[in-house]
Amino acid sequence: MNAVPAAVIILAAGEGTRMKSSTPKVLHRIGGLSLVGHAIRAARETQAQFVEVVVRHEREQVVEFCTGFDPDLVVADQDEVRGTGRAVECGLDALPADLEGTVLVTYGDVPLLSGETLRDLVAAHAASGSVASVVTAHVPNPTGYGRIVRASDGGVERIVEQKDAAEHELAITEINSGIYAFDAAVLREALGQVGTANAQGEKYLTDVVEIASRAGHRVSAHVIDDLWQTEGVNDRVQLAALGKVLNQRICERHMRNGVTIVDPATTWIDTDVSIGQDTTILPFTELLGATSIGAGASIGPLVSLVDTEVGDGAKVVRAECVLAEIGAEASVGPFSYLRPGTVLGAKGKIGGFVETKNADIGPGAKVPHLTYAGDVTIGEGANIGAGTIFANYDGIAKHHTTIGKHSFIGSDTVIVAPVDVGDGAYVAAGSALTKDVEPGEIAVARGQQRNVDGWVARARAGTKTDAAARAAREAGARHTDSSATGGEASAQ
Repeated sequence: MNAVPAAVIILAAGEGTRMKSSTPKVLHRIGGLSLVGHAIRAARETQAQFVEVVVRHEREQVVEFCTGFDPDLVVADQDEVRGTGRAVECGLDALPADLEGTVLVTYGDVPLLSGETLRDLVAAHAASGSVASVVTAHVPNPTGYGRIVRASDGGVERIVEQKDAAEHELAITEINSGIYAFDAAVLREALGQVGTANAQGEKYLTDVVEIASRAGHRVSAHVIDDLWQTEGVNDRVQLAALGKVLNQRICERHMRNGVTIVDPATTWIDTDVSIGQDTTILPFTELLGATSIGAGASIGPLVSLVDTEVGDGAKVVRAECVLAEIGAEASVGPFSYLRPGTVLGAKGKIGGFVETKNADIGPGAKVPHLTYAGDVTIGEGANIGAGTIFANYDGIAKHHTTIGKHSFIGSDTVIVAPVDVGDGAYVAAGSALTKDVEPGEIAVARGQQRNVDGWVARARAGTKTDAAARAAREAGARHTDSSATGGEASAQ
């Protein structure tokens, strides 16, 4: 047999009622990827000629995801006949009639099954000369699983489901994972002989094993120690349990590749995240989607990065970043929100309580404190003072602001877009800027201060404020009188 399978059939037709969800079970996610997405990736790692998904429940949603995720997938529809045997039969009908070689059968709700395990199954299946091989495991409590009944020669004689098992068969601890390798021709012929005379009234795929064994063919068991790879998701409790195990494995992989994760129990990392060597991930951090982090960076604590790129040596603390780019040796946070379209250049800074969106912040530029920067280009080395607001929305449309290189925006400035501030320019603190500023100019856009004497006494008479003002004035008057008297005495 060829060590590369001819096809992988992924069964994803079940209703998944125990999830109690409007979302199809196989589209629930762990590690940033749907359950069926994990199954498709593992199947593709076998290099099979065909990878197929069999669907029925919520077909449109499942097919839309699967074909978007992998446009080369074959899609097959299961009809009203129930059971895994019928699902595989429908899958075979959608593949070429002359298909030869090994056919793998897996499931859309078994997310920890790896491509490596599937390749090992194919290799063992080919080496044994079997027409069918089933992945099995020994468990201390086999309740609920189909049991593996061995033949005298050590091969698999049959698989009996829990509800159909006799008392002595229930004591068997070797269980059926439901993951198989079959010879395509034998599988097709045996499925034609499978009926529905069982406790569930379903067409069992497990019956193929007994049919093949009775016909004198060899059926083998491929025993694995990693039981999590055989675990399926039936409800949200199991979804969380497998998600936790997957996350632990992802964290371990990164740590073995040279990443320091201070507390893996409070660190969540999606499957597609990449992290460079000597980066440190601090507690209560989540790295999601296609996030990419360079070498020697420090991320956390309390950081959420979604589809964000972080350069070498950068530091992000107590921040949320979505679809953002953070340059090498730049710093972000604490308590900052980088929204989509934010690009922070090398050695730049986005400081505390800053929100950015569609903001291109040049190398070495600083937005240190209490600022909203939306729809803005900030040049290299520019400094944006505390409390600056880029007023980019006029109620109808968004407008853009450009801040030149090495320019300086004073604290508590409102820049009413669209405005261009030239290179090396200044804007005075407290300005409300509505016009362009040329290179080298300073713009002062604020009203002249006017102090109205006696306003509190007239407008707030009898209040604590009025009392405090009167006391201060009287104290000031006494001090003036005392100073004047002292001066006269000294003159004498």
